[in-house]
Amino acid sequence: MTKKPIVVLVGPTAVGKTAASIALAQQLNGEIISGDSMQIYRGLDIGTAKITPEEMQGVTHHLLDIRDIEESFSAADFKVEADKIIADIHQRGKLPIIVGGTGFYINSLIYEYHFGEAITDEAYRTELQAFVDIHGKEALHQRLAEIDAATAARLHANDVKRVMRALEVYHVTGKPLSSMENQVNKQVLRYPTVYLGLGMERERLYERINQRVDLMMEQGLLEETKTALAKGVSPQAQSMTSLGYRQIIQYLQGEVSLEKAIELIKRDTRHFAKRQLTWFRHDPNLIWVMKDGKTEEEVETELLAKIKEIIH
Repeated sequence: MTKKPIVVLVGPTAVGKTAASIALAQQLNGEIISGDSMQIYRGLDIGTAKITPEEMQGVTHHLLDIRDIEESFSAADFKVEADKIIADIHQRGKLPIIVGGTGFYINSLIYEYHFGEAITDEAYRTELQAFVDIHGKEALHQRLAEIDAATAARLHANDVKRVMRALEVYHVTGKPLSSMENQVNKQVLRYPTVYLGLGMERERLYERINQRVDLMMEQGLLEETKTALAKGVSPQAQSMTSLGYRQIIQYLQGEVSLEKAIELIKRDTRHFAKRQLTWFRHDPNLIWVMKDGKTEEEVETELLAKIKEIIH
């Protein structure tokens, strides 16, 4: 049986994917699947810029609030969950629209990835844990940087579980995790996919990022972080090592002032957006729509036209 199509909308943080995706879903009888690695967490709404029920405008959303803050979630988990939801949406005669900025998640879904579930060495993992206990997580992160700088650059030292996983993969295979991730075959799509990227001029994007961080602080990012920690969530939990929460925790632990923490969130989010753009620009299947000089309605019309060119 021929597979039915999906639409994927990606782009850097703060570019406006949420609003555009709602308009597309309304026009195309679609349902939205979040492709964001942080919006899966219950209780982390402000720092993840999670869509509100009002903003959904009646459009069904999936893979939001599906994990507790203490739990981990991987690209392999995302692929399994998203495949099930896509099948269900198709069965109901609707169009799945995957929206997000987590490039590895998106690639895992639309391309054939082999996650190397069998690549494990429990004894080595125990050895790494002992190393962390003695020398600390920064020293562990430095070990990864020495053998896989690309993976170390995208993982924070606090994300001990993923740092250990990357070291384990290298220990077992002799290959950096980053090189294995890059071996994905982008000639073969798992679904008939309309793959769209939303972009805008860099300086304007950075302005939007700064404004968004200010808004997050007004909405209560500090209180949201305090609440999570008060519930006993570890600062080293996967969820707490992400943008926004990580810097607020630095403030709460007395490492930086609140003003400095906000400045760091803005800086690190701008760096993150730059890495997202680099990731997506390397994909030959991605069709870009630039927002510069256009109204929201014009952008939505252009996105819709590109979808209809491919899905008849």
